[in-house]
This record gives sequence, C-alpha cells and structure tokens, in this order.
Amino acid sequence: MTQEQKQRPETITALLHQAGIAHHTTHIETNGDDPEWPIWYAGYLLENGFEALLNAKLLKSDLIYLLVLVDRQQKSEAPGAQWETYYANFFARRYLNE
Repeated sequence: MTQEQKQRPETITALLHQAGIAHHTTHIETNGDDPEWPIWYAGYLLENGFEALLNAKLLKSDLIYLLVLVDRQQKSEAPGAQWETYYANFFARRYLNE
C-alpha cells in the first residue's frame, strides 16, 4: 500500500470537513440547517474530487443515497462520533477496502 493510499481516508475526512464549512457558510441564514443537505453535499463533493479519492465513478443520485445511508448509520451506531471521520471510514471501507 502506497503512502497516498494510507492517507486517503484522512484526505476524505478533510474534504468532508471542508464541505461542512462551505455548507454552513452557504446556509448561514439558517445556521446550516438544510433539509436537502445530501443534494448539496453530493454536488460539492463531486465537484471537488470525491470520485478520484474513492477511485470510483459515482452518479450524483448514488452519492445522495449513500450520504443519507451513512448519516442514518452514524446517528444509530455512533451518535457522538465526529461525522467527518465516520463518513470517511464508511466510504473507505466501501470503495478502498480499508
């Protein structure tokens, strides 16, 4: 495993964190509240190299589904966990066999 492959989950975590900040900034008037957040996040992530990090081709609709799925899993399995890390591990296991 190359150094880049070892660091990929950390890079995914950083991109998710960046997306969170951008989303909150975009929705500042609602304090980040957005019932359609998976749609926004999917677009942002795809525009910022998420597919390359996962070495996968994703439809936006697939990514929206996966974001909803991981959000529900995190809320039931690890409600106090840092969401970015939990999501990154979810995607790494699914696409990077980590």
